[in-house]
Amino acid sequence: EFAAAAVNLLCAILLGITIIGEIALWAVILLCSRMWPDLMLTLKFTAIMLPYVLLICGGAFLSGILQVHKRFGAPAAAPIILNVCHIAVLMIGARMLHLQITKDANQIVAIQTTLGYWLSFFVLVAGVLQVAVLLPALKETGFRFKPVLHFWTPMVRRMIKLTIPVALGAGVLQISVLLDKGLAMALMQHKTAAGELVTHFSAFGHAVRFPMEIGAPRRLDIAQFLYQFPLGVFAIALATAIFPALSTDALDQDRDRFKGVLRHGIEATLWEGLPASIGLILIREPAIRLLFQHGQIDAHQATLIGSSLYFYAGAIWAFSLLQIINRAYYAIHDTVTPLVMSIVNIVINLAVEIPLLWWLGESAMAVGTLVSFSIQAVVMLWMLDRRLGGLDLKTLVSPTVKMIGATVMMASILVAVRSSSIYPRGVGRLIWSTQLAMLLGIGAGVYFVASYVMGVETFRQMIPKRRHGQRS
Repeated sequence: EFAAAAVNLLCAILLGITIIGEIALWAVILLCSRMWPDLMLTLKFTAIMLPYVLLICGGAFLSGILQVHKRFGAPAAAPIILNVCHIAVLMIGARMLHLQITKDANQIVAIQTTLGYWLSFFVLVAGVLQVAVLLPALKETGFRFKPVLHFWTPMVRRMIKLTIPVALGAGVLQISVLLDKGLAMALMQHKTAAGELVTHFSAFGHAVRFPMEIGAPRRLDIAQFLYQFPLGVFAIALATAIFPALSTDALDQDRDRFKGVLRHGIEATLWEGLPASIGLILIREPAIRLLFQHGQIDAHQATLIGSSLYFYAGAIWAFSLLQIINRAYYAIHDTVTPLVMSIVNIVINLAVEIPLLWWLGESAMAVGTLVSFSIQAVVMLWMLDRRLGGLDLKTLVSPTVKMIGATVMMASILVAVRSSSIYPRGVGRLIWSTQLAMLLGIGAGVYFVASYVMGVETFRQMIPKRRHGQRS
């Protein structure tokens, strides 16, 4: 009953946002089409895709219902549909419209515009399919849609009260991202309309050098994308899987069980976070060059991206740990503390990165992120330990030391491999892909073997065991 009422409330809100948004968009399109013709195309695409808000947000809520019942397959598979639709529309549409053989510039623009309309429409198709994928699993859990107007129940009101700080916290993080991008754009060298490079600005009667080169925001986006990849694949997946157990045990007032699940989550997070941090630092050069060194990204740009990624990657363990810690706070119905700590994070981030900009350039942004998130993770864990009367964190010392040892061993082997004669030298995608595959394969192999030999329990629990001739 609670789930159905919550879904009805969400759909009502999203439907209202969609209707108001569509009216506003089409009003601007009709009234301002002659003033900003280039902007109008963007607004038309937005107007077509805006109903996707209802589908994707509703799908996310339905996925949350499934995750409560420890069903993760359908929610994990749903986003794949959108990617498949994107790729299929672009590839098939480009061939149908003969984009590959067209040489006329105006015709190319016209074809690309048509593809944009097709892509916008199929975003909605993908959204419907994403929701449809969830329906069989929802039916198995006993969930039923009940389109009734009575959805303002006491439990829904309680949910809204808990949700507001979480939403504000997410907004604070987005503000942090916008502040970083704003700083990068404001303090970046730029060219005048005449093509002259501007390297200094005036402040209090003095000429001050712009600390960042042209293109800094884009390079920072790429570096952030690369560190978010292991974060999304491992840390968020682990936190999502462990959250139902935390919530159930917290609500059942079984605090000992809750603490045990939380310790296990922290241990598993460190087991993947520590090698991911060091590993990404060591493989960053071939990864960046293979994925991005083309078009406007040359060798110098790749080096600048690598400098920022060096510090971003060092914070992966902290990002990963925060995924678990935040959910632990949510499980005990404390959504205010993560919000407050997010605000503190922004203050620390700015206090660290701004003074370092004129020394490290755009890499200072990554240093601020590393320091602020590391402090936030440690402080929030300490506060949670005190709040719950002790998490018995001393039991994590031994496995953590073993993980650090395995990570050091992995790093040492990778450094030796990079310095050896068997490591490919030169430039080109074949060389970079070979370098990346070699470092990934050897690094993962060494870390797994070292974890097994050192008796890291998290790794041993992942190995299938045979019992009475059958695999457990």
